[in-house]
Amino acid sequence: MHESSQFLQNEFHALNPEQLQAVHHKTGPALVLAGAGSGKTRVVASRIGALIADGVPPESIVGVTFTNKAAGEMKERVERFVGKNVLISTFHSLGALILRQTIDRLGYSRNFVIYDTEDTEKLLKALMKELFGGMAPFEVKEARAFITEAKNGLSRLADSDLDRLYTLYMERLKAFNALDFDDLLFLPVTLFASHPDILASFQAKWTHLLVDEYQDTNMAQYTLTRHLVEKSKNLFVVGDPDQSIYSWRGANIQNILNFERDYPGAAVFRLEQNYRSTETILSAANAVIQNNARRYEKNLWSTSIEGEKISIYGGASEGDEAQFVAKTVEHLHSNENIPLDEMVIFYRTNFQSRSFEDALIRKKIPYTIIGGLSFYQRKEIKDILSFLRLLEHPQDFISFLRVINTPKRGFGEQFLSKIIAIAKKSGRSVLELFTTCEEPPCHLSPKQKEGWLDFARIMKRLEEIKASQTLPELVRAAITETGYLSVIDADPETRQDRRENLSELIAKAAEWEEVHSQSSLAAFLEEITLATSTDYMDSSSSRLSLMTVHNGKGLEFQVVFLVGMEEDLFPHINSKDSEDKIEEERRLFYVGLTRAKRRLFISSVSYRHLWGGARHMRPSRFLFEIPFELRKRISHPPSLDGMH
Repeated sequence: MHESSQFLQNEFHALNPEQLQAVHHKTGPALVLAGAGSGKTRVVASRIGALIADGVPPESIVGVTFTNKAAGEMKERVERFVGKNVLISTFHSLGALILRQTIDRLGYSRNFVIYDTEDTEKLLKALMKELFGGMAPFEVKEARAFITEAKNGLSRLADSDLDRLYTLYMERLKAFNALDFDDLLFLPVTLFASHPDILASFQAKWTHLLVDEYQDTNMAQYTLTRHLVEKSKNLFVVGDPDQSIYSWRGANIQNILNFERDYPGAAVFRLEQNYRSTETILSAANAVIQNNARRYEKNLWSTSIEGEKISIYGGASEGDEAQFVAKTVEHLHSNENIPLDEMVIFYRTNFQSRSFEDALIRKKIPYTIIGGLSFYQRKEIKDILSFLRLLEHPQDFISFLRVINTPKRGFGEQFLSKIIAIAKKSGRSVLELFTTCEEPPCHLSPKQKEGWLDFARIMKRLEEIKASQTLPELVRAAITETGYLSVIDADPETRQDRRENLSELIAKAAEWEEVHSQSSLAAFLEEITLATSTDYMDSSSSRLSLMTVHNGKGLEFQVVFLVGMEEDLFPHINSKDSEDKIEEERRLFYVGLTRAKRRLFISSVSYRHLWGGARHMRPSRFLFEIPFELRKRISHPPSLDGMH
C-alpha cells in the first residue's frame, strides 16, 4: 500500500462515527454542522481523500476556505493523505484564478494588476477631486467602505454622488487594467452571469466543491459558490451557525441556515463530539446558545472530565477586575505550572486592554496583544499624548512634528526646516514661535497662515485648561479642541474603535487622578511612558495573550478569562436595537466560552469609566443564561479563595 494511502486509512480509523458518515457521503449537496472543537478541518481533508479514493480525479476537486493560513494547512494535510495536488485556496485566490483565464471577455487584459487598499484610496482621492473639487460629500475611506459593501453584497449604491464616483472608479480601473481586492469576487460573479459558456466550462472542470466556514460567506461568495455547483450539485459545506460572528464584514448567517432550502434533498450531518473542553464548559455553552432562535439544533458533548465550575468574579471597578485577573494568572502560572501562552484574556472591544496591560506591567507578567497594538502604541493614543507632551515640554520637537499637521494644516518639510532655523536663532522653542508671535515670522500661503493661527489658538486654549481644570478634562480637551475627532471619523471602518480608545484614555486619566492626590500632567505622562516600556519581557519567554473575542475564533487555551461581561459592553451597546444583533452577540459569547479547555473565569464590575465618565454597570444578561449549578462566585484569585 502506498504510504499516502496508509495515512488515509489510518485517518479513517481515527474518525468518530458521525465524522466518518460525513466523509463518505456519496454525491449531491451536504451540510456538515461542525460544533466548536469537533474536528472540522480533519473532516474536510478526509472527505477530499475519500473522493479521490472513490475515483474522483484530483483536478476536479476544489477546496475553499477563508484565510491563506487555513488553505495552506488544509493543502498540506490532503497531500499527506492522498499524495496528490488538489486545488485548495481562499475565495479571493479562486476568483483571481478564474479571472486570469477569462477576464478578457469583460474587456480587461489577463495580465491585470491587483490594487491594494493604499492604491485604491489614492485612485479614489484623485477621482473625488475630479468630480467634486474640494467639496466631496464624503471622505476617501468612507467611499471605499461603501464600494466594498456594494461589491460584496452585489448591490448598487443608492446615494447618487457615491454612484457617480463608483461608475467613474470602475471605468478608470478598467482603463488601467486594474482590479481592487473586492473585484476578485465581484467580477467572477459578473462574468458567470453574462457569459454562460464560461460558467459551463468551469462547472465541467470542477465537479466537487468543498467550502469551509460556510457561515462566514457574504453574498458574492455565496453566489459564486451557487454558480459553480449549479450543474453537479456536489457541494460539501462545513460550518457552524452558532459561530457566525462577522455580519459587520458582510457575512450572512442566512446562507447556512437556508442551505436545505437552497439545495433540496441535502444531507445534513451533525458533529457534536467536542475534543477540546470539559463537560461543564460545554454544558454552559449549550445552555447559553439555546436562547438563540436562528440556529440549527445541536448539543456539544465530550468524553472529557466534568471539570471545575465556571468562576464568576464581580469587582467594584475595572481596576479591581484587572488586578484580580493579573493575580490569578500569576498564581496559575507559579503554583499550577500553567504556561502563560496557555492562558488568554478575552474582551469585547480593543479599548478594554488598557487596564489589563497596566496591571500586567506592574506584575511584570509578559503579554502580547493579538490582532492589534498595545493600548499605548495605538496611533490615536500617541497623537493625543503628543499634544499633552508638547504642552508640558514646549521644546519636545518630536511631539511637535507628530501633531503640527494633525489635522492637516499644509506645513511641508521645507516650511518646518525654516521654522526650526528661526526658532534656533531666536532661542525659543518652535511651540513658542506659534504661541507668542503676533504674525508668522516668515511668508506663508493663506492655508498655512490659517493653520498657524489655528494651531496657536489650540495650544493657548489647552494651556488655559491645564491651569484651571482637572486632568481628565484636559485629556478630553486635547481630543476635542484639537479637531482630532474629525481625523478619526474620516475612516468609518475604525472610527468606533478609535473613539473608544480615546474615551479609555480619559478614563485612565480619571483613574490616575483618583489615586494621586497631587496629580500633575508631568507625573501622569511619566507613568504612561514607564508603562509603555516592556523591556522586562524576555522575547524567548511565553506570554499571556490579550485579544478581542472576534480574534479568538479558531483558537483554544487551557485557561480563559472573559472580562467586561456587562450590559452595553457585552452585549455591545450598538446591538441593543435589534434581536438579530443580540443573537450575534450571544454567538460571540458562545465562541469565547468554547475556547476554554479546562478553566473558565468570567468577570464583571459595578462601575467603570466608559465613554468619558464613570458609569454604573449591570451584569450581562448572558451571565444569567449559564445554569446556576455550573457556576461559582469568587472574590479573590485561586490562592486566596480556596478554589483548589
